[in-house]
Amino acid sequence: MKDLNMLVTGVGGQGTILASDIIAEVGMRAGYDVKKSNVLGLAVRGGSVRSHVRWDPESVSAPMSSKGTVNYLISFEKLEAARNLSYLKQDGEVLVNNQEIPPVSVSAGDKAYPDINEIKKMTEKVARETYYFDGLATAEDLGSSRVLNVVILGAFSNFIDVDEKVWIDVISESVPPKFQELNKKAFQKGKKLVEGVDVE
Repeated sequence: MKDLNMLVTGVGGQGTILASDIIAEVGMRAGYDVKKSNVLGLAVRGGSVRSHVRWDPESVSAPMSSKGTVNYLISFEKLEAARNLSYLKQDGEVLVNNQEIPPVSVSAGDKAYPDINEIKKMTEKVARETYYFDGLATAEDLGSSRVLNVVILGAFSNFIDVDEKVWIDVISESVPPKFQELNKKAFQKGKKLVEGVDVE
């Protein structure tokens, strides 16, 4: 076991908070000491969301990661990945849901949304690897965009040495019974989006 710092970023309404809650609970069941902190934008729905989740085999000293210390940046939206790169370790890894949700400054015409190649160049300067995948399309293929967060968790689970059953159990306990089967499918589909990675 080793200590891990994770940062989950996205836009309000994408399910980032539930995803970070699940990561925290998975860590506890895997035997880690865990701390978590959420930072919400001014408008919860549509505003930036940042959730710090820290695991340590002994003791986590503070709930938020310092800049330059995050092992995994898990971004539900492309621009939010770029905005939070300062938290990533030099050899950290980035997972990006290839979805574009323009912030107010872009919608108002004050700024332009960065080109995907520009975002990729920014991540490549810092990250050991960046993985892009279309989580929203995967969720919609399953019949509900609301399982986007679980699709992303499935992708992220490839990087962490925790038994799949732990993830499934925590996810099932976190959603209403009638949606458990759908979420299990979402998790499995997400796992297939990012495969063949080095497990911590």
